[in-house]
Amino acid sequence: MSVQASGWPAIRKVFSNRNYAVYTSGNSFSLIGLWVQRLAVGWLAWDLTKSGFWLGAVAFADLFPIFIVGPFGGVIADWFDRRKVSLICQSLSLCQASTLFFLTANGIINIGLLFTLSLFQGIIVSFHQPTRLSLVRDLVPAEEITTAVAINSVSFNLARFIGPAIAGLVITRFGVATAFAVNAISFISMIIALIIIRLPPQRKQTQKKNILFEASAGIRYAASHRAVGRIIFLMLVMALLTRPVSDLLPGFADAVFSKGAEGLAIFTSAIGFGAIAGGIWIAQRGSNKGLPKIAMSSVIISGLMVSLFSYTTHFWLAAASMAVAGVSMVTCGVATQTMIQSAVEEQMRGRILSLWGMIFRGGPAIGALCLGWLSGFYGLSWPLGAAGGLSVCIVLLMLAFPISIHEQDQF
Repeated sequence: MSVQASGWPAIRKVFSNRNYAVYTSGNSFSLIGLWVQRLAVGWLAWDLTKSGFWLGAVAFADLFPIFIVGPFGGVIADWFDRRKVSLICQSLSLCQASTLFFLTANGIINIGLLFTLSLFQGIIVSFHQPTRLSLVRDLVPAEEITTAVAINSVSFNLARFIGPAIAGLVITRFGVATAFAVNAISFISMIIALIIIRLPPQRKQTQKKNILFEASAGIRYAASHRAVGRIIFLMLVMALLTRPVSDLLPGFADAVFSKGAEGLAIFTSAIGFGAIAGGIWIAQRGSNKGLPKIAMSSVIISGLMVSLFSYTTHFWLAAASMAVAGVSMVTCGVATQTMIQSAVEEQMRGRILSLWGMIFRGGPAIGALCLGWLSGFYGLSWPLGAAGGLSVCIVLLMLAFPISIHEQDQF
C-alpha cells in the first residue's frame, strides 16, 4: 500500500513525475494564451460591430459545441491514443489562432469570419476536452490524481488573471492582432510538451461499434453506475444553481450595489482568489480519502454563500461571500472529477469525463440564462438566492443516501 504525502510535499511529489511536470508547464502557457485570445475576440467583436448581439453570438459559438461534439470526443478519448489526439487538436488550435492573426493583421477580418473561426475553435475545445481530462490520469499514479487535478485547476484560475492582463497590455500597445499571435505561440509550448512526454501504451477498446451507440453507452453507464450517476448529479446541481453567479455579477455590481466596473472587478477577483486558494488547499491535501464528503460540503457552502451574496446589502460581506464561494466551487470540481477518474473503468473514462465536462462548461450558461430570465420578473436577488437555497436542500436530501464508492474502495 502506497504512502500518500500531504502538504507541500504532496505537490512536490506530483511534480517529480517527469511527464506531469512537462505537460503542466506546456499547459500553463497554453491556458494563458487561451485567455488572451478570449478577451481579444470579445474586444474585436465589439470593435467590428458595436453590437451586444454579436458579443453574445461569438461567446455562444465558443460554448455551444460542447453539447454536440463533447460526447463524441469522449468516445475518441476511449478509442485512440490520447497523446496523439491532443497533438492533433492543439495543432488545429494553432492554425485557428494563426489564421485570426493573419486576417486581423491584414485588415481582412469581419464579424462573419470571426464568428466562424470562434465556432471552429469551440468545436476543437469541446472535442478535445474529454481527452485532455482523461490524459491527467495517464500522467500520475492513482494516489496522486487529486493533487494533479487540483494543480490543473490552479493553473486554469491563474491564467484567468494573467491572460486578460496580458491581453489588455498587448491590445493597447500593439493591437488586437498581436494578441492572437501570442495565443498561437502559446500553443507551440503545449505541442512541444506533448511530443516530449512518454506514456505507456493505452489499452484500446477492441470492439468498436457505431460512434452514436458508443456515445450513448457513456450516458447509460453513468445512469446505471450508482456512484458515478450521483457524482454527475451533484456537479449538475452546482453548475445550474450556484456557478451562474459568475455570469450575473455585472448586474449585481451595478444595479444592486451601485459599484459599477470597480465593484465587478472586486467580485471577479474575489471568486478568482478563492478558486486559487481552494485549488491549493485540495492539492496540498495529498489524499483521495473523504472526497464525497468534500464534494457535498462544497455544494452546501456554495449555496449558502450565493444566498448570502444575493440578500445582503453590505458590499464587502458580498465580496467575502464570493471568495468563499470560489473556494467551494473549485473543491467540488476537483473532488467530483477525481472521483470519476478513479471510479470508472479505463475504457469508459473519456465518455464519462465528457459528461462531466459538458456540465462543467455548459451548465452555468444554461443556469445563467434561466436565472437571468427570472430576474426580469423578480429582480436579480430573489431568483439567485432561491437557487442557492435549493442547492442546499437538494444536497441535504442526498445526505440521507450518501455517495458510496465502496466497490472500488478508493476513498
